[in-house]
Amino acid sequence: MVEAGPVTEIGAHGARLTIDLGAIAANWRTLGDRGGAPCAAVVKADAYGCGVSRVGPALWVAGCRTFFVAHLSEGIAARAALPEADIYILNGLPPGAAEAFAAHALRPVLGSVEEVSEWATLSAGRLPAALHVDTGMNRLGLPVPEALGLAGDARIAAAGIDLLLSHFVSAETPEDPVNARQIAEFARVRAAYPGLRASLANSSGIFLIGAQHDLLRPGYALFGGNPTPGSANPMRPVVRLEALIAQVREVEAGATVGYNGRWTAPRPSRLATLSLGYADGFPRAISGRGQALVGGVPCPILGLVSMDLIILDVTDAPAARRGATAVLIGGGLDIDTVGRSAGTIGYEILTGLGSRYVRTYVN
Repeated sequence: MVEAGPVTEIGAHGARLTIDLGAIAANWRTLGDRGGAPCAAVVKADAYGCGVSRVGPALWVAGCRTFFVAHLSEGIAARAALPEADIYILNGLPPGAAEAFAAHALRPVLGSVEEVSEWATLSAGRLPAALHVDTGMNRLGLPVPEALGLAGDARIAAAGIDLLLSHFVSAETPEDPVNARQIAEFARVRAAYPGLRASLANSSGIFLIGAQHDLLRPGYALFGGNPTPGSANPMRPVVRLEALIAQVREVEAGATVGYNGRWTAPRPSRLATLSLGYADGFPRAISGRGQALVGGVPCPILGLVSMDLIILDVTDAPAARRGATAVLIGGGLDIDTVGRSAGTIGYEILTGLGSRYVRTYVN
C-alpha cells in the first residue's frame, strides 16, 4: 500500500499566483525617477488583481503617499490598508455619497458641476477633492468650456479642490496627435486654476514630453505592464502564475481533445491536463492560441479552455509529469504577451485573475 503524503497548497488550489511586492515598489520608484515629479499609485480593481491589502502597504513603505481607486467601496478597502494615505476616488461622487466619503476620509474626483455643488454643500471644506476635466476621452469629467467657466466660482473653494486632473486617450501611442492636443487643452485649463496641483500622466504618459506636471498617476506599469509598447519593457515583472499538472496521457494520431473536439492530434502525442480554467480568470479566448512553459519548453494550449482545466501538448517537454507545474504567466510569457494571445490586453488578464489560486507574496 502506498502511503500518501500531505497535500500541497498548489495541490489543494490547482494553481499558484506569486506576486512580487518588491518589484511593485521598484517599478514605482522607476516611474517616479523617470517622471521627475511626486508619484502616486492607481490601485483600483483590487490593485489590478494583486490585492490592495498587501500592495498598498508595500507602496506606502516605499514612500508613496497618494492613491487612486475607482469606487467608494474600493476606497473603503484601501483606507483599511492605508490609514494615513490620501485616497482619491476616480469615478466621482455618487448622489448622496458625500457623508460616506467624509466618514472614511476619501477624496472624490469631481467630474460635473452637479458633483462640485453637492460636495461643496455637504462637505463644506471638511475634506479636499479633485476636479476632473475631460480633454478628449468623452467619458468622465467636465468638458473644457465648462471647466473654464467654473474657474473662480465660489463652489471651487467651498469644495476644497486641491488637484486638477485629466486622462490621456492614447498615451501608449506617442505619435498620436491627440496627445499634443490634450496636453495643450490641459495647460489652458490649468492656467485658469492657479495654485492647484495638476496631474495628467498615467503610466504611458510619464514617457511623453510635457505631460508630467505635479503628480504622476501610474497604474498598469506598477504591476509589470509595458508602458512603452513597441519598445523594451522598463518595468520589472510582478506576477507569476503556475498551474498543477493533474494528469499526463498518450494519444494516437487522429485523437481529438476537449469539448467539441476542436484539436486533432497530427501525430502520436503526449498531453498534460492543468488544474486551471476560465473560472480562475484565465481567458477562454486564448483557446488554441496561447501556450504555457513546462520545464522551460513552450507547450501549446490545445482545444477549448474549460471551466477548471486546460490541456497542453507536452510531447516535446520531458519535464511534464503528474504533480509538476506549468507556467502560464512568467518567464517569457509576460502579461502583455498573454493578453495578445487571448486577443485582448494585459490589463484584462491582470484584473481578471481569480480567487481560487493560492497566493504567495514575495519581496
